[in-house]
Amino acid sequence: MKLAFREFGQGPALIILHGLFGQSDNWNTHAKNFADRGFNVFTIDLRNHGLSPHSDIWNYDVMADDLKEFIDDHHLTKPIILGHSMGAKTAMFFELKYEGIASKLIIADMSPGTATRHHDGVLKALNAVDFSKIENRKEAEAVLNEYIPDFGTKQFLLKNIYWKEEGNKQMSWRFNLEVISRKYDCILEAVPHGTSPVDTLVLRGEKSNYVTEKDFADFEKRFPNHTIQTIAGAGHWVHAEKPKEFFDAVISFLEKK
Repeated sequence: MKLAFREFGQGPALIILHGLFGQSDNWNTHAKNFADRGFNVFTIDLRNHGLSPHSDIWNYDVMADDLKEFIDDHHLTKPIILGHSMGAKTAMFFELKYEGIASKLIIADMSPGTATRHHDGVLKALNAVDFSKIENRKEAEAVLNEYIPDFGTKQFLLKNIYWKEEGNKQMSWRFNLEVISRKYDCILEAVPHGTSPVDTLVLRGEKSNYVTEKDFADFEKRFPNHTIQTIAGAGHWVHAEKPKEFFDAVISFLEKK
């Protein structure tokens, strides 16, 4: 699948993979900052997200294949791969399936193990938004208010609303909500057993439960050449909640000899 992407800067290739319900432009600020430090940054829309094609086939195996196709199409040599949440697990699947392509791996708040269901409330809220009856974002937000108390989460989701066609007054979600709802369990899957020597940084939020001490052994088995760093005061959205600390940790890892 040919994935939509944004490109910034010149230098060694750095690919950034967003999480569930995200899109490439969520990472614009970080991408520009990495580009200013001498990297050629690609922020990608994973399948069924952003401007990339929708497909009924949606799991980590095919998303890893999509990433391999992207790297081949752009003739990228030894890219660095940074992923958050679903994007991080995609990066781990990719590394164990296509070992030796990436030069470094950065895992932002996601464990290799089987994940627990974190998004049932969000899925219920999104499916409650009936675009045949809603004419603007404010009305969509009012529906989400009934299910989601957190302001940041609502604004993150609302960024995905767009007008389906020029002149068409019906809105829709950019992500493929029908497939994501139906195949959500596919992204709870554990990373396959295997081992890669790739240099790996794991960044976890202090307040997040996505990576706990119970997961440390899984990282050791699959990515023995790894470092785990906790970002104080951050939750799951570690890159958004503590952007400076996140950026500094990544740059330190990338620039170390």
